[in-house]
Amino acid sequence: MIRIEPLGDRALLVTLADDVAPIDAATSARVRAAAARLRGAHEAVTDVVPAYASVTVHYDPACVRCRHEEPPHEALSCWVAVRLERLGDAGAEQSRLVEIPVRYGGEHGPDLASLAEARDLSIEEVVALHTAPEYLVHFVGFMPGFAYLGGLDPRLAMSRREVPRTSVPAGSVGIGGAQTGVYPIASPGGWQLIGRTDLPLFDPSREPAALLAAGDRVRFHAVP
Repeated sequence: MIRIEPLGDRALLVTLADDVAPIDAATSARVRAAAARLRGAHEAVTDVVPAYASVTVHYDPACVRCRHEEPPHEALSCWVAVRLERLGDAGAEQSRLVEIPVRYGGEHGPDLASLAEARDLSIEEVVALHTAPEYLVHFVGFMPGFAYLGGLDPRLAMSRREVPRTSVPAGSVGIGGAQTGVYPIASPGGWQLIGRTDLPLFDPSREPAALLAAGDRVRFHAVP
């Protein structure tokens, strides 16, 4: 099921799953396949931004070729629909495995102890549960280089802080709801901080600047 609707006068929202579909690897593969098929394929398209179950297509209305009195968003919607016919999924795409070393707890993870207490776990059990899965990067957003990772053990799910911090150090590893992720740059934030890595997640002098991309796999491992 693909639903296409205008998002303002310069973007289309392409939804690739219904409202009750799970956010899983199959949906993520379908989103990546759609983004790849749309990116760079039309002179009017200026950007393609994937999310969990949708793709936002930004475009220049002046570059859309329309029939008589046809609005640009309708013309481009027709093109998107045709372009995404028989979409399937990303199939046998190659994905990278990125290892991220993390110092858990203490000044590096100030919320680790309270999270462990709230979940009736020891600190060692929290670290073991967090380092056990192989996470999937669903998409990158919120800030440059911030990857939303799927695969967190449900026993570690924790709501965001009631009062966000005004400054979270770069490299901080956090949990927000059923997600985990790493703050690539210093910024305000409300996720529960359990550790920190020295691995640079975002470097403007690097190409690409963001270390992680949609479809990558991530493993955390604890270091002293």
